[in-house]
Amino acid sequence: MSFPVPPEVAFDYLADPHHRADWQSSLARVEDVDGEPRVGQTWVDVTKPGLRPDMRTTELDRPHRWTETGTWRGISATLTLVFTATPTGCDVEPTMVLRGRGVLGPVARVLGLAAPYAVRGDLRHAAGRLTP
Repeated sequence: MSFPVPPEVAFDYLADPHHRADWQSSLARVEDVDGEPRVGQTWVDVTKPGLRPDMRTTELDRPHRWTETGTWRGISATLTLVFTATPTGCDVEPTMVLRGRGVLGPVARVLGLAAPYAVRGDLRHAAGRLTP
């Protein structure tokens, strides 16, 4: 996904949970943000359907790579964003992995098929918000 800003700007925007509800379509809001972006930072995503996954930053290499993991009941989701400078700004490449335990395994596999499309749509929205 192309962003019209340098990798540092895109990284700082996307890695900060305070901005999440501005660009992530499934979120109503974010709560209980634990400090500034860093490995180990935690927060709660409050989704529009009412789910409340616990989130954690697990990797932060500004402005190159950022990873979060969210857990809700028996499902976990890991999102990694890789940032690459381009002549017009940067590219942000997402990788999303969903896992489910027990009976939620098949549910996670089905959600995992749709997740890349949702993530790309959210990143398009974020790129639009950062357009000068």
